[in-house]
Amino acid sequence: MPERDDEEQAFNRLVLKYQERLYWHIRKIVITHEDADDVLQNTMVKVWKSLPGFRAESELFTWLYRIATNESLTLLKQKKRRIFDPWGDLEKRLSDQLESDPFFDGDLASLKLQKAILKLPEKQRIVFNMKYFDEMRYEEMSGILGTSVGALKASYHHAVKKLEIMLAED
Repeated sequence: MPERDDEEQAFNRLVLKYQERLYWHIRKIVITHEDADDVLQNTMVKVWKSLPGFRAESELFTWLYRIATNESLTLLKQKKRRIFDPWGDLEKRLSDQLESDPFFDGDLASLKLQKAILKLPEKQRIVFNMKYFDEMRYEEMSGILGTSVGALKASYHHAVKKLEIMLAED
C-alpha cells in the first residue's frame, strides 16, 4: 500500500504543478470555462490511468500537453458531430460563447484578437496559441503535436499573416 500512496502523492504534485498551465492551454482551444474544466478533468483521469505506463521517452510536460491537446480536439469533434454543422458554424458558436463568457476578462482588443484566432484553421490556431501565448519552443511543440519543427514554423508564419490581415480589416 505504501507504493500506491507514493503514486498518489506524485500525481498530486504533478496536478499542482501543471493544472493551471494545462487549463489555459485547453481553454484557448475549447474556449469556454466549463468545457476547459471538463477537458482538464478528462486529461487528469487519462494521466492517472496512464501514469504507470509512462516510459519517459518524452518529457512529462510534453506528454501532458499531448494528452490535453488530444482531449481538447476530441471535445471539439464531438461538439461538431452533435450540432451537425460545418466547422464555420462551430467557430461562430465558439466566438459567440467567448463574447458571453463571464470568465473572459479581456478588453475589446483581446476579444477582437481571440475572435480572429478562432477563424484560423485548427492546426494554425493551436500552433499560434502555443507559440504566442504559452511562449513554447518549436521543439516542445513538435513533441506535443507530432509535427516537424519546419512545418510548425510555417503554420505559425501563416497564422500570423492571416491574423494581421483579419485584424487590419476590422
